[in-house]
Amino acid sequence: MLNNLEDKSSLGPNMAVALITTLYGSMMANWLITPFATKLLAHNAQEMRSKEMIIEGVLAIQAGENPRIMAQKLLTYLDPVSRKAIEADVLKD
Repeated sequence: MLNNLEDKSSLGPNMAVALITTLYGSMMANWLITPFATKLLAHNAQEMRSKEMIIEGVLAIQAGENPRIMAQKLLTYLDPVSRKAIEADVLKD
């Protein structure tokens, strides 16, 4: 926009284009990119938690831990609602 300041007649249209592209960029960032990034971060956190749980379980099996202790350790990776639903089945006896 500021490349050619000698031509005063092209300054207005160039300014309009600059403002419109800024507006479109801001709208796209706030309406599309940010929600998409937030959803990707949530999925990434869930996947990382699952993989950490798998690694912890494999290491516990390899170490020969007691299955009840291992089950209690792995239940700590779950959120409270899921933990309550699964805890009765896992820790029965």
